[in-house]
Amino acid sequence: MARNITYREAVNEALAQEMERDETDAWGGVLGVTKGLYHKYPGRVLDTPISESAFIGAAIGAATAGMRPVAELMFVDFMGVCFDQIYNQAAKFRYMFGGKAVTPVVIRTMYGAGLRAAAQHSQCLYPLFTHIPGLKVVMPSTPYDAKGMMIQAIRDDDPVMFFEHKALYDMSGPVPEESYVVPFGEANVVREGGDVTIVTLGRMVHTSLEAAGQLAADGVQCEVIDLRTTSPLDEDTVLESVEGTGRLVVVDEAHPRCNIATDISALAARKAFGSLRAPIEMVTAPHTPVPFSNALEDIYIPDAQRVVNAVKTVTGWSR
Repeated sequence: MARNITYREAVNEALAQEMERDETDAWGGVLGVTKGLYHKYPGRVLDTPISESAFIGAAIGAATAGMRPVAELMFVDFMGVCFDQIYNQAAKFRYMFGGKAVTPVVIRTMYGAGLRAAAQHSQCLYPLFTHIPGLKVVMPSTPYDAKGMMIQAIRDDDPVMFFEHKALYDMSGPVPEESYVVPFGEANVVREGGDVTIVTLGRMVHTSLEAAGQLAADGVQCEVIDLRTTSPLDEDTVLESVEGTGRLVVVDEAHPRCNIATDISALAARKAFGSLRAPIEMVTAPHTPVPFSNALEDIYIPDAQRVVNAVKTVTGWSR
């Protein structure tokens, strides 16, 4: 049975249900997302010192020893402290040991601007992890996906980077009470339309849907695709849509150089060039650190109007 709960509660529920399912399963805890689990599962939820090298390294080691730990890298901005353990160790174990070593670790982390947390706590660094073979990168945009993809991440035998946008935690939506999984590598067409394809992810899914609603009032029908995972990437859904609409706008909160928007743009240019009826447009944050100033941060984050403007550019629409 589905009922409305928040994104935060969906992640919490997924962790709790998986801990009930597997007695050796899960660690974690910060910013209220894992509230209640520490006392419910004494000795299994560990409140660690803020030493990313220690607890991320311990989680990766535990995974190689047969456990399925969930570690929380409080902000993705802190990845520099433990990055070697993630990209040079966990991501490579299966390959380096001929497929005999599995590392079923989940690293939860927060990302994104909008909460006045300044340049060192607001970045969108998922493109860096997407670049690394051996890591799975997950970015749920709804409470439903947050629960289903967390459960899938815990059950997966590969290391998973699980990105939670801090501005989505209070969003509510229907989530089944029972356990379920949302498979990786399957994008979600959250709005159908025949004029323009909008490919996006994370918080920007909701920004893009807002823009698509405004554009529909002017007779422009946008197909909005939520990637959900960047590795593995559902190329087929993206290409099928672009081949149908002939126009592509990619919306990505990350910095514009070597981000997901550039990757999707290159994919479409390589594999669907003959279908394109207009140049590809990208809507991204600027290539600057995230500002602390309220006014500047609001300008920094891509908004619905910028998406509307990009769609109007690719359609040649003006009024």
